[in-house]
Amino acid sequence: MNYTLIKDIVDLVAEFEDQNTGLNKSAVTIDDFKKWIIINYDAQNLTTEPNWEGKESGRSPESVINTLIVHMNRYAKSYSRSAIFGSDFSSQEDFIYLINLKAFGEMTKMDLIKRNVHEKPVGIQIINRLISKGWVNQAASEIDKRSKVLKITDKGIQVLDKQMDKIRKATKIVTGDLTKNEKMELIRLLNKLNDFHKPIYDKHIEPEYLLEKALKNTKL
Repeated sequence: MNYTLIKDIVDLVAEFEDQNTGLNKSAVTIDDFKKWIIINYDAQNLTTEPNWEGKESGRSPESVINTLIVHMNRYAKSYSRSAIFGSDFSSQEDFIYLINLKAFGEMTKMDLIKRNVHEKPVGIQIINRLISKGWVNQAASEIDKRSKVLKITDKGIQVLDKQMDKIRKATKIVTGDLTKNEKMELIRLLNKLNDFHKPIYDKHIEPEYLLEKALKNTKL
């Protein structure tokens, strides 16, 4: 028996668990382990590290990632503005809020605002605009009559459906020429980042304390 190989496998499993501390260990499958190996130990990852502007002068990967995420957000917004040009929509947030209500059903104002990761004043402004246009109405919840929920109206569905073809095209072009496998990997990575940041966001920490508390409550 090759004990060296067995030890290497055990060490690999330990590394897998160390890098995925948030996983429910009892629910982890061999497929999860296989995917992790493919992602972290394929031949390309072992031999190739991407280049980036400023790398030679010490610019960090974190700096590049932050910059590229900001740039991607701006690219996406520019395509969204093109998709709604000449329509009744004032901004991409208008149709994103409507899409959420259509896809997930009625919800409270704060649930809708949180789903879109907006500050409360900004979210309320968007919601009030949608209500004033008759695209969304507010009514008592069927579950709790004391609570009010938002629901997309027939008029809201119509105006959304009218623009959906262009919105889908804008959504598609944002992913550029990524292959299907690259898209799946990007989704995995973005989900991982979202899972890291959402619990911090949900604590509603005041801006002046956010950075300090976020760093304090993580292993960074």
